[in-house]
Amino acid sequence: MRARPKKPLRPTSVKAGFGRNHISFTGSAAKCPRCPIIKKVNQIQDVIIVGSGPAGYTAALYAARANLDPTLFTGAIAGGQLMITTDVENYPGFPDGIMGPELMGLFRAQAERFGTTVIEQHVTKVDFSGETHKVWVGEQEYSARTVIIATGAEAKWIGLPSEITFSGYGVSACATCDGFFFRGKEVIVVGGGDTAMEEANFLTRHASKVYVVHRRSDLRASKIMQKRAFDNPKIDFIWNATVEEILGETDPLKKVTGARLKSMLEGKTWEMPIDGVFVAIGHTPNSDLFTGMLEMDELGYLIVEPFSSRTKIPGVFACGDAADHVYRQAVTAAGTGCMAAIEAERYLEAQQHVAHAL
Repeated sequence: MRARPKKPLRPTSVKAGFGRNHISFTGSAAKCPRCPIIKKVNQIQDVIIVGSGPAGYTAALYAARANLDPTLFTGAIAGGQLMITTDVENYPGFPDGIMGPELMGLFRAQAERFGTTVIEQHVTKVDFSGETHKVWVGEQEYSARTVIIATGAEAKWIGLPSEITFSGYGVSACATCDGFFFRGKEVIVVGGGDTAMEEANFLTRHASKVYVVHRRSDLRASKIMQKRAFDNPKIDFIWNATVEEILGETDPLKKVTGARLKSMLEGKTWEMPIDGVFVAIGHTPNSDLFTGMLEMDELGYLIVEPFSSRTKIPGVFACGDAADHVYRQAVTAAGTGCMAAIEAERYLEAQQHVAHAL
C-alpha cells in the first residue's frame, strides 16, 4: 500500500455552476495541472472511476482515503443529474437544504482533498477482457486493476422545451425528491406505468389533488399498483391525453401555472391550471458503453451480486443509479459508491496476497 501524502492537495476555492465545478489549487499542481494526468496515462492504476455524481465522488473519496490514488472521469456533466437540480432538501446534514450544483462541488472538493485526480472527460470505450482493465478517452488509453462504474441514469422526458425552462421550478421527475414543495397544491403526473402510479400515490401525501395524464385508455401498471391509484380519492385520471405544453411565469420568478393538454381521440386542446408537472415515464441507465461486456437487465441496468457492487467480471464494480432501478436517490447512490470503493480495496488486497503467495 502507498503511504499517504503528508500534505494532500486541498482546493482553495470551489465554485459550482450548471456546466462545471471549478476547483483551483495552490502549489505545484497549479503550475502543472496536467502532470498527474500524464503520469497516470503511463502507469497501471489501482482504481479508475467512470462517472461522477454522488456515487462516483463517494467512491473516489473512500478509494483516496485508502491510499489507492484513484482517477475519476466525470463524464459529460461533472456532478451528474444533481447539476441540473435546484433545491436538495432530503440529503442528510443540510437542514436548510442545498443547491444541487453546490452539493456536488462539495463532494468533488472532498474527494480531491485526499488525492483523487478528476479528469473532466467522457470515457468512450472500455475493455474488461484482460487481467488489467482498460478505458479510453478518444484515442488515449488508461489501465487499472479495478474499475468502478458510476455512470448514473437519466429520467425520460416528454421532449418539450418548457420542461427545460421550468425544470426545478415546478417540473420534476422525482416525487420523493420534490413532492414536499407541492404541499396543498394540485399537480399532474404524466405516465401510465408502475413508476407513474407510485409517484401519484406518493404525491397525495403532500398535494391536494393529483391528475394522472395518460395517452391511452388503460394503464400499463401492474394490477396492484392500478388498484392503489384507483382507490385513492385524491387521484383523478385524464385518459387519452398528452401534455402539449407546460405553462408558467418567468418573471420575477419561474413557476408553473398550468398545462396545455391534447385529446388523442379528438385532437382538441385545452388549458388546465396546475401548480406542478411530474414526468414519470421511466428512466434510462447510462450503460450503453458496457453493452456486451457486463450483464444488464431488460431495461439496461447493470446487474450486480446481491448486497454487493460486484459485477460478473472480477475487479469491475457498479454503483449508483446505473445499477439501481428502485431507489434512485442521491443518498443511496452515495452509499453504493462507498460499497464499491471498499470492495475494490478488498479485491486489490486479495490479489496482492495471491501474488505474494506464488
